[in-house]
Amino acid sequence: MKVVALISGGKDSCYNMMHCIAAGHQIVALANLRPARNKEDTDELDSYMYQTVGHHAIDLYAEAMGLPLYRHTIKGTSVNTSRVYTRCEGDEVEDLYQLLKLVKDEEGVEGVSVGAILSDYQRVRVEDVCKRLALQPLAYLWRQNQETLLREMISSNIQAIIIKVAAFGLDPDKHLGKTLAEMEPYLLELSKKYGVHICGEGGEYETFTLDCPLFKKKIVVDSSDVVVHSADAFAPVAYLRLLKLHLEDKVHSLNEVLVGSCSCEIKCFEDKTWPAFWEQKETLHITWHSSRPTLVKSSKPLEFSGKSGKGYQWIAGIGAQLHLSEGRTAQDSAKNVFSSLQAEFMTEYRMIKKCLQF
Repeated sequence: MKVVALISGGKDSCYNMMHCIAAGHQIVALANLRPARNKEDTDELDSYMYQTVGHHAIDLYAEAMGLPLYRHTIKGTSVNTSRVYTRCEGDEVEDLYQLLKLVKDEEGVEGVSVGAILSDYQRVRVEDVCKRLALQPLAYLWRQNQETLLREMISSNIQAIIIKVAAFGLDPDKHLGKTLAEMEPYLLELSKKYGVHICGEGGEYETFTLDCPLFKKKIVVDSSDVVVHSADAFAPVAYLRLLKLHLEDKVHSLNEVLVGSCSCEIKCFEDKTWPAFWEQKETLHITWHSSRPTLVKSSKPLEFSGKSGKGYQWIAGIGAQLHLSEGRTAQDSAKNVFSSLQAEFMTEYRMIKKCLQF
């Protein structure tokens, strides 16, 4: 599927793109929302939807990936903040609609990569926009364990730095500019002591990606300064203003994306998959490693999305785990996966047929 990736420059949108590639999709364009031009000196907007800190460096992000970048100005504000979103003039969500409509018209995309992890507020609004445009959102990180996600991001060679802090225990002078790898032990400690979301999903911190396996060039920060937004004694809010950056060539291999630990569970923005409340079934769990495959059992239920405008439907919960110790090939494992999928469809078919007989 041809996919546009919504990016903020942060770690989550980057890692979700890696999942899209690992699942066989093609990232053909990037999309970003930025402050209005008369607010170029404003690094951060008061937005419930979008990360704008670091927006000055997004052009380099696109150049590093070698992909076209579509940008749209955030003209609206958070007008409709209710649990269920409906189209609302002047709301910042409509800026996202205009941006994705442009990309769909220009690039013919069918899916949208979204790095959402926890926010139902964002999920509902992205879901609404995508339904209106008949696009299939792909949110592989949704509701995943944040400690596991952070570890996977680091082991997948995502080089991201902290560019904003806004939580108890995070010090602008100590932690801004630090990498995820450097911060991981401390973030684990803060999570255990104070309940800080280890991936920053409570707004505790934001990141900017300087390098990852998808980048053809890496971003280097030449100079920056710290801007204090709130000098609170316990939880100061501050961000890193990136003043000067440049790109450097790197040795790049797409195999890095596919070989690392990658939990390729598809989370689609459809009513039937938010969240899954179906009866637990014994199914197969998807995990990727770099060795030979063998199937493993899991109690995780299969998840079925609704059909998109083009007839696509996604099913999550069947896959392969790879181990060197097993004698099977990848082809053997793939056959077993499709056999399991066929058996599942036959079970559902028999149930529907039985219901129709009554």
